[in-house]
Amino acid sequence: MKQSEIKELSTTELNEKLSELKKAFSDLKMTHAVSPLENPIQLRMVRKSVARLATELTKREDQ
Repeated sequence: MKQSEIKELSTTELNEKLSELKKAFSDLKMTHAVSPLENPIQLRMVRKSVARLATELTKREDQ
């Protein structure tokens, strides 16, 4: 997800997306541990999306 898309989401939507992406990341890691992924860059993209969402949530809590 892009930062501009993340800023448009509400806080509840951010929490939902964050939990979805965390689950997707753990599933990808498990799959990659068993057999290599066709596109291992997916791991990096999902991990960075999780970080972006978590950062936006933290920013909103501080305000």
